[in-house]
Amino acid sequence: MASISKLSIPNPTNSSASFNPESFQPKSLIDFNAKTAFDRRVSSSRLCLTTNHVFTRSLVVRCSQLAGNGSPIKRTVLHDLYEKEGQSPWYDNLCRPVTDLLPLIASGVRGVTSNPAIFQKAISTSNAYNEQFRELVAAGKDIESAYWELVVKDIQDACKLFEPIYDQTNGGDGYVSVEVSPRLADDTEGTVEAAKWLHKVVDRPNVYIKIPATAECVPSIKEVISLGISVNVTLIFSLARYEAVIDAYLDGLEASGLSDLSRVTSVASFFVSRVDTLVDKMLEKIGTPEALHLRGKAANAQAVLAYKLYQKKFSGPRWEALVKKGAKKQRLLWASTSVKNPAYSDTLYVAPLIGPDTVSTMPDQALQAFLDHGSVSRTIDSNVSEAEGIYSALEKLGIGWGYVGSQLEIEGVDSFKKSFDSLLNTLQEKANSLKLVSH
Repeated sequence: MASISKLSIPNPTNSSASFNPESFQPKSLIDFNAKTAFDRRVSSSRLCLTTNHVFTRSLVVRCSQLAGNGSPIKRTVLHDLYEKEGQSPWYDNLCRPVTDLLPLIASGVRGVTSNPAIFQKAISTSNAYNEQFRELVAAGKDIESAYWELVVKDIQDACKLFEPIYDQTNGGDGYVSVEVSPRLADDTEGTVEAAKWLHKVVDRPNVYIKIPATAECVPSIKEVISLGISVNVTLIFSLARYEAVIDAYLDGLEASGLSDLSRVTSVASFFVSRVDTLVDKMLEKIGTPEALHLRGKAANAQAVLAYKLYQKKFSGPRWEALVKKGAKKQRLLWASTSVKNPAYSDTLYVAPLIGPDTVSTMPDQALQAFLDHGSVSRTIDSNVSEAEGIYSALEKLGIGWGYVGSQLEIEGVDSFKKSFDSLLNTLQEKANSLKLVSH
């Protein structure tokens, strides 16, 4: 495993795969066919929509190996999402060529999130990384160092594409997120050093360094924010941990000593669908009519209460003192927005969570669904009392929210570690097949 200190700073301009945005024209990867048919059934709960869709009009966002295809698209519901309700739609995916993002930007996407699983899929299934990887290994880079250079190049190139949005919003939007090694999820100081290193090598104003919200990394968040580095806090699964994340952000701002806090920003990635995946299994095990009726409602109920907590924490004297120094709210970002249960509406984790000063990052499935038949209206706080009732009803049934949060955190960290390790193994095999690594 390469140490942080040994990893060199990538210089894309020296790579044969260097990126020149001026050399590209926007190319759409979006295929449209005309008809849409769907049958909607709405349950009594406003937090749980059940929709069965039959798509004959499809949006396909493809990461190609060499080049994009098609043409720019017109104004979409994503523009309305931001302009009318103040929610930023982001895309939860990244691969080469990054110019495949251009039609998505034209369609209203305002940022990108990535994680180890996304890069594992991108690098292991595409030939677009081969040339740079071959050069890196031939130059004597170890496998993990080569991995980071591949990743950093993608992040830098994506940041360039979103920089106009970043500039237009005075640093309020247009971010691209890159995560520290998942092997550091229980290493407070190691996470701080990794975040500092990534911030330095990416060297773009609109990069977010992703740090997991594990107990060990909450202090890391404070430290990194205090250094003036913008952070995407990921893997948040509970209200208690979310409040600790907010406090770490506020503590970091206060500890920074900066007179101008306007360029230090953050998002808190609150995971949604995975909550229902776990809680639904628990409810099915209980098996009573009351328990079964609550399936598909836990995740959005907790998310609504997270937004209520957000409103509370970013108000009052403490926050107002930071605002005077230019501080910006740590926006709530809804993550894990793809639907895992086919019985649920395919926009279940997007449509009910629309509200100002939030971000919704959507993978292909959710983005396709919302573009096809999503509607825009403020829903996040339209029925807080119902959310509170669902949250309490689940507790009364024996659903421990602390257990749910800790279990999902363990699963999330473990999943990213496996993706990271799998990709390094794939790269090692690829290097061996190129006969560039001696044994």
